[in-house]
Amino acid sequence: MTSRIFVIQGHPDPAGGRLCHALAEAYADGAENAGHEVRRIDVAALDFPLLRTKSGFENDDAPPSLRPAQEAIARADHLVIVYPLWLGTMPALLKGFFEQVLRPGFAFGQPAAGTMGKAMLRGRSARIVITMGMPALIYRWYFRAHSLKSLERNILRFCGIGPIRESLFGMVEAVGGATRRRWLEEMRRLGGAAR
Repeated sequence: MTSRIFVIQGHPDPAGGRLCHALAEAYADGAENAGHEVRRIDVAALDFPLLRTKSGFENDDAPPSLRPAQEAIARADHLVIVYPLWLGTMPALLKGFFEQVLRPGFAFGQPAAGTMGKAMLRGRSARIVITMGMPALIYRWYFRAHSLKSLERNILRFCGIGPIRESLFGMVEAVGGATRRRWLEEMRRLGGAAR
């Protein structure tokens, strides 16, 4: 069965050439080669303002530069979010992207006072891909993958997205070419399976 996949490359370096870029590209290539429809976005290439007020979040529309991202999310069956772990969490630019794109009225219903908003993005799955300098096992067990859990629970599941799968790549500065090639092949395989 063909899936519609939206790959969000969240490394904030617009120059490219980072492992995140290569992982996102490998996933997309694997998906396209398997016949899936793939849309991609590089958050670093976008120009958008950061949200600064509650009323701006609740009442304004997403900026015009981010409406194609909303359209791609609305159309997608599966989201792939790739980013580096910076200071224990996703880079600020990616968080700002989510704040602008996943607004009330699009990602969840405007909640009445004292209630939760209705999740509006049900029927979509996701894969979160994180690169980091520390061993992935340390991040998962010692730090309890706190920022990953926050993205899963407080952003994606809140909007109705699930199931959510994870790929964590640690010690990225220390590994050799063979390990990186194995990681890229794993992303191609996951892309081909739309998982």
